[in-house]
Amino acid sequence: MTATVRLTVGQAIVRFLASQRTERDGERRRFFAGCFGIFGHGNVAGLGQALVEYEDRLPYRSVRNEQAMVHAAVGYARTHDRLRAYACTTSIGPGATNLVTGAALATINRIPVLLLPGDVFATRPANPVLQELEDPRSYDVSVNDCLKPVSKYWDRINRPEQLPSALLAAMRVLTDPAETGAVTLALPQDVQAEAYDWPEELFAERIWRIPRAVPEPAALAEAAAVIGAARRPLIVAGGGVIYSGATGALAAFAEETGIPVAETQAGKGALPWDHPSAAGAIGATGTTAANALARDADVIIGVGTRYSDFTTASRSLFARPDVRFVNLNVAAFDAIKQTAVPLVADALAGLTALKDAIGGYTVPPAYREEVRTLAGRWNAAVDHAYALGHAPLPAQSEIIGIVNEESGPRDIVVCAAGSMPGDLHKLWRTRDPKGYHVEYGYSCMGYEIAGGLGVKMAVLDSAAPDREVFVMVGDGSFLMMAQELVTAVADNVKLVVVLVQNHGFASIGNLSESVGAERYGTRFRLPGDLAAGAAAMGADVLRAGTAEEFRTALRKARDSSRTTVVHVETDPLVAAPDSEAWWDVPVAEVSGLESTRAARARYEEGKRTQRSFL
Repeated sequence: MTATVRLTVGQAIVRFLASQRTERDGERRRFFAGCFGIFGHGNVAGLGQALVEYEDRLPYRSVRNEQAMVHAAVGYARTHDRLRAYACTTSIGPGATNLVTGAALATINRIPVLLLPGDVFATRPANPVLQELEDPRSYDVSVNDCLKPVSKYWDRINRPEQLPSALLAAMRVLTDPAETGAVTLALPQDVQAEAYDWPEELFAERIWRIPRAVPEPAALAEAAAVIGAARRPLIVAGGGVIYSGATGALAAFAEETGIPVAETQAGKGALPWDHPSAAGAIGATGTTAANALARDADVIIGVGTRYSDFTTASRSLFARPDVRFVNLNVAAFDAIKQTAVPLVADALAGLTALKDAIGGYTVPPAYREEVRTLAGRWNAAVDHAYALGHAPLPAQSEIIGIVNEESGPRDIVVCAAGSMPGDLHKLWRTRDPKGYHVEYGYSCMGYEIAGGLGVKMAVLDSAAPDREVFVMVGDGSFLMMAQELVTAVADNVKLVVVLVQNHGFASIGNLSESVGAERYGTRFRLPGDLAAGAAAMGADVLRAGTAEEFRTALRKARDSSRTTVVHVETDPLVAAPDSEAWWDVPVAEVSGLESTRAARARYEEGKRTQRSFL
């Protein structure tokens, strides 16, 4: 007879989560580091009770906003290369719907996070309960249904018997490198508190091994033949390189072959910035070096990239008529993009196999020299941007340069939205594979501080807990979601927050001007004081008016043991060096404004460079 244990659904969930492990390359770790949450009537008696009863098995952390808790979970999981994660519990109603933006961000970026929103009564004893959405078409609809399109797996647990299969399905998705993202288990509040006799084996330690898939031999041979015939190949390194721990293999591959490496936002840090094969960032926010190489490349080798429109400059960047693609990706969905020769495999295993398959292939010596020359020119442009000496207010590029110079080689910069992600992609000199953490899949305003909280928590849970986390956030994003400063201060999770004040939405202001909309609606003068607001949330605050004052304040913040916000104003009209690439944002076809008509003419020029790789 199977041994059983009587627990509530909430208790069973907590005990199951506490028993899950991942293993890769023989290293085993707890998958769930803990649970973020905000309690309400929809989860306090079920999961809330279970979390307090089993606090020693699954630590609980309270946060201030449900969207922010998902951002923090994403920051944590990404820092741990998706091998560890957090669960997030909320009440029903607004607590649940606040998860949607965070869930979309997690799924788009392919980062594992488990969402456990409360739901309305499965037994329907007193409909409508507080915060219930009544749908006359079905009593089985709740606000949690809006999480379906942004979840990689979604289920509602209306009976205890449904829970074991749902939990196993959730873990399958969360630990699959090709399928991972947000997973939602909607939990009716009455079911959470219901008791059931569970098989004890449900709570036994379970190992989820993360495989390193190898390329199929025929595909590997075809890819090797394409690369072997190339004269001007270029590697596009995406986030998959870093998640798989393949940076060393990429460096060895590039050094042996001489093939230059360009980096996407997620892939930045795949090579150190000064590596001989490093061409820098690619695409609409890229370097002139990488983009020049991309325009004349005859073979593009995509490794762990999903080819976003910023990476491809809206498919205008890879300009040679005869260009071919080889895509190494753990997800077949991405491997076939651009009509490539697909290598469906783990980045580390695939690069190792590809290096052996192409034998002693190297690029021509003249091409190696061209890469060095182009990279040298761009690095000189970065030097100039870092030391611009703009007055009376410093340029944003100067602030980035100071943070880059004052941070340690293994420290981490965090950003997400506005003009800074593009400037960071071009200008930041990454020295460590985990040193650059910019969320640009969803580019979500408000991610920065919450995501930085998760990043620093992951650092504190790692073998190198002394890494500093520098959160760079503009005034617009700060106003969207700054409240997790309270969490950082209360839980003694130290952040250095660089608050760049430019009185408006600088990125969209530039875009508005470029499409002939004359920066309309993108400027504002704040009636309040953002730095004072940060102080009110418990953070230490330092103010800087010049670049040198900022450097002094940043050093003080870096050396402090407390979360510190460094506030600095910059000139929003001083642009970083141009990437010389295009981004497809449609412009009004007819207009009475001369600025719009001129923008339309430029847009049509850009459209003529766009192509479909078929």
